[in-house]
Amino acid sequence: MPTTRRSSSRFYEQAFNDYQPEEAAAAHLGDSYIQHNPEAHDSPQAFVGYVHWPRGKFPDLRLDFKRAVAEGDLVVTHSNLHFERGDRGMAVADFWRLADGKIVEHWDVIQEVPEKSANDNTIF
Repeated sequence: MPTTRRSSSRFYEQAFNDYQPEEAAAAHLGDSYIQHNPEAHDSPQAFVGYVHWPRGKFPDLRLDFKRAVAEGDLVVTHSNLHFERGDRGMAVADFWRLADGKIVEHWDVIQEVPEKSANDNTIF
């Protein structure tokens, strides 16, 4: 399981933070990539386009990983997506299904990091 967690985190790190989506897709995505985010299309090529899309508007885009959990063929990563330096960003939970060591399916849940909270805990 640790290898599965690392490969999923490395995939997003390479795609978004290193801004190498082509290399990340080639190394980590299966030939068939099913996407459940309603804003994104299926296929590794569509993933590459999805990464390039926000970079024009948000050149400082960055994902800060908080944790990863793996069970069987599924990995969940929890991260803070920042569009600009210093913003609160978005809390993102990505769910990945792997087959033969490659990511073949993706779901995500995204919400803004709130300014205030009813408790003393952070969203992360």
